[in-house]
Amino acid sequence: MCARGLWLALAAGLAAGAEPEPIVAPIIVYTGYQHQPSAPVSDAIRSEVTGILAHAGIEFDWGSLAGSKANEKSLDLAVIHLKGRCDIAGLLPNRGEPGALGWTYVSDGAILPFGDVDCDRVRSFIQVGLLGVPAKQREQAFGRAVGRVLAHELYHILTRSPHHGSKGVGKAEYTVRDLLSDAFVFDETDSEQLRVNQPRPLSP
Repeated sequence: MCARGLWLALAAGLAAGAEPEPIVAPIIVYTGYQHQPSAPVSDAIRSEVTGILAHAGIEFDWGSLAGSKANEKSLDLAVIHLKGRCDIAGLLPNRGEPGALGWTYVSDGAILPFGDVDCDRVRSFIQVGLLGVPAKQREQAFGRAVGRVLAHELYHILTRSPHHGSKGVGKAEYTVRDLLSDAFVFDETDSEQLRVNQPRPLSP
């Protein structure tokens, strides 16, 4: 009898016009690799980006360019291509200065939802530091570094801004230590910009 009474009460509430909660279409980040990395590297990339954005209060879903569906709904999306070889083969004891590690695209002053991360440049930049990491941990360390560059490009896409912060993931230039340290996140100012620009809920 108690269960029946509860069911009737819920039904009556719906019949009385109780408004359903708004549907939130998630941010979807689509990734595509020029050369598919090993599972430890790809897992580390995703884990690092997820952790960095979660620290800033941002939730999102991952999508694959190869497996994207036309009926997927999202209020915001980003498409990131990972160029070159996302692996640690052929590390050399040379310090590289390769220039830009990642970039986003601009049209008529507007940030487009597309970005690139150059895995070859990331590897060249940090390879001396990677050689100092225990061999069993190098793939994970490399994946974390790539994920930090990817998170930086997502910042520009999701805030639709070329702005750079003074520290943390949002700053303009990285050091090898930034990319290989145990933790590297957005500072509070950049985190707030990400939260302010989160997509708003859809009506059901």
